[in-house]
Amino acid sequence: MNHPFYDVARHGILQVAGEDRFGRRVITFSCCRMPPSHELNHRRLLEYLKHMLDQYVESDYTVVYFHHGLNSRNKPSLGWLQSTYKEFDRRYKKNLKALYIVHPTNFIKVLWTIFKPLISHKFGKKVIYFNYLSELREHLKYDQLIVPPEVLRYDEKLQKLHKGRSPSPAKTPPPRPPLPTQQFGVSLQYLKDKNQGELIPPVLKFTVTYLREKGLRTEGLFRRSASVHTIREIQRLYNQGRPVNFDDYGDFHIPAVILKTFLRELPQPLLTFRAYEQILGITICPQSCPPCAHAVPSGKTAEEPCAVVGVESSLRVTRCRQILQSLPEHNYAVLSYLMGFLHEVSRESIFNKMNSSNLACVFGLNLIWPSQGASSLSALVPLNLFTELLIEYYEKVFSTPEARGELSTGVPEAALQL
Repeated sequence: MNHPFYDVARHGILQVAGEDRFGRRVITFSCCRMPPSHELNHRRLLEYLKHMLDQYVESDYTVVYFHHGLNSRNKPSLGWLQSTYKEFDRRYKKNLKALYIVHPTNFIKVLWTIFKPLISHKFGKKVIYFNYLSELREHLKYDQLIVPPEVLRYDEKLQKLHKGRSPSPAKTPPPRPPLPTQQFGVSLQYLKDKNQGELIPPVLKFTVTYLREKGLRTEGLFRRSASVHTIREIQRLYNQGRPVNFDDYGDFHIPAVILKTFLRELPQPLLTFRAYEQILGITICPQSCPPCAHAVPSGKTAEEPCAVVGVESSLRVTRCRQILQSLPEHNYAVLSYLMGFLHEVSRESIFNKMNSSNLACVFGLNLIWPSQGASSLSALVPLNLFTELLIEYYEKVFSTPEARGELSTGVPEAALQL
């Protein structure tokens, strides 16, 4: 109920669904979840859309639009659609790399004819139509999408009409065993066993070292995507145990994407499935804490939530350390190595524009995700906050190896559940 747009958000029209195969954040819009027009203020819907997109428009992102469910009862007016397109200025359109329209109808074709004079050729090239959900698999991590049941049933109906029967599952060859030098898509334990007990995987160590030496001041580091062909080529080289020279590619965003891809393709998240519910207990700020009641640290603004200020942050740091205690030793070591590097990146934010909050928005869903489905919008706040605390307070959270066994006994457990 504390959400500033609860009246709109409660319908679940907009969802964040992980990242696509290019490392871009995926946002879904489901028409079937739109209530009748007399129950939804469309002006508020527009404000909510902008509020949500503002968190991602500085990075490359993708929108998946599920058209099924739009009807005469919930359909916005053409005037609203026109004003909405105009309100989404260049800042929103520039980093939108793809707009996937699923289950298009003749209504979409009519709209396109009406809006074509307003839509730039460059933006028009970003629009891709999919008649079936299965066509999304090539572009997205389909199992992370939050697809409404109504859309799933409609898709099944279309498949049956198209083929006259339910499509038979495609025969896939049995998975090949990983190479001894495999780096992507294998467990941390596998990497350790194949690298003489070394805790930090070679791909992580090499990529971090390269970025630390040459790319720390790259503006928008970790926010940009890269050519999927290039990323797959580099993955192949790493998996075959062959050397990778990032200088050959001339783009610091490529190793940045490789780093995120490595984390995203782990069989289990670095922070483990077990820690997911614990991390959701981290909140922005207790109700008793008035906005801006504490000193605002360098790089923060008075308007930002007091996520990393005052006593509340101290308690949350302690809570972070408690949660990390449950991690396997290997995961803890890799996480500490990664957070130490991201802390260095944040210290160069005057050049790269990537403070701890911005980095958390990029890395949160690459470090932790639920065992089934995708994280809901409501889960993003605690997941990103937890990541921000690990980066911002790296020295306190990962102070010494013994820190995993050290916890303040003077703080009541209830206080740690802020």
